[in-house]
Amino acid sequence: MKKIMLALIVMTLLTSCKTEEKEQFSTDTNKALEKVNVDLTKYPESLREVFAAHGGLQNWSAMRSMTYVMDDQETITDLQTRDIVVKAPTHTIGSKDGKVWIAQDSTHFPEARARFYHNLMFYFYAMPFLLADDGIVYSDAASLEKDGLIYPGIKIGYEANIGDAPDDNYILYYHPKTKKMEWLAYTVTYGKEGKSDQYSYIKYNKWQEVNGLLLPEELTWYTVEEGKPVDARDEPRVFTRVDVDRAGLDTITFAIPDNGVYVD
Repeated sequence: MKKIMLALIVMTLLTSCKTEEKEQFSTDTNKALEKVNVDLTKYPESLREVFAAHGGLQNWSAMRSMTYVMDDQETITDLQTRDIVVKAPTHTIGSKDGKVWIAQDSTHFPEARARFYHNLMFYFYAMPFLLADDGIVYSDAASLEKDGLIYPGIKIGYEANIGDAPDDNYILYYHPKTKKMEWLAYTVTYGKEGKSDQYSYIKYNKWQEVNGLLLPEELTWYTVEEGKPVDARDEPRVFTRVDVDRAGLDTITFAIPDNGVYVD
C-alpha cells in the first residue's frame, strides 16, 4: 500500500512539472506571437488599405530586425532603433544611436556622403511601412496614369526638424484594385536649401512574402519627362536573402570598427 501511495505521489509530481513546463512554453510562445497594438486611426484610410495589402502595420511593428542583400552589399537593420550597418566589399557604413560612421582601408567612398547613403536604400526598401513613422504629414496627391492604369496617390511630407531632410516629399501610388504599392515618387533635398518639385520615380516591380509581410524583390528607377515616369533607366535592383523577424540583434552589430571614423 505504501509503495502504491509513493508511486501516485511521484506520478502527481511529474505530471505537475510537465504541466508547468508546458504552460511556460505556451506563455513564451504566445508572448512571441503577440501582436503589437497600433493606432491605425491616425493614418488616411487609403494608406491603411495599403498597409493591410502588405501584411499589416501591426505585424510590421512587431518586427525587430531586417537583413537583405542588394548587389554586393549586405544591410542589417534594427527596426526599433533604426541602427544600421551596410557591408560592401570596399567599405562598411553604419550608425548607432544616431551617430554615423564609415570604415574602409582606403578613401574609396567619400566620407562626406556616408550620412546621406547609410540608410538611403533601406528607406526605399522598407516601403510602405516607413510611411507610418512619426512626424509625417499626409495629403492627397494627383493620380498617376501609366500603361493604361490610373494609380491613386498619397503625398507624404514631414514636420520641421524630422530627420536629416525634412523638406523631402514622397508620393506613394498604389494599384486601384489590389491596393499594393506600385510607384514611389520622391524629391531629394539633402544638403540643399528649401523644397524641390523635381521628382524621381521608382517602380516596385515585384514583391516577396517574408514572415507575413510583402516586401520588395525588385526596384527599378525610371527616366522622367515632364514630371512623369517614362522608361526603365537601368536594370532592376534585386534583393535576396531577405529576413525580417521578431528576433532582436546584439548592439555590438552596429558598433564602430577599430578603423572606423564618425562623419558629420
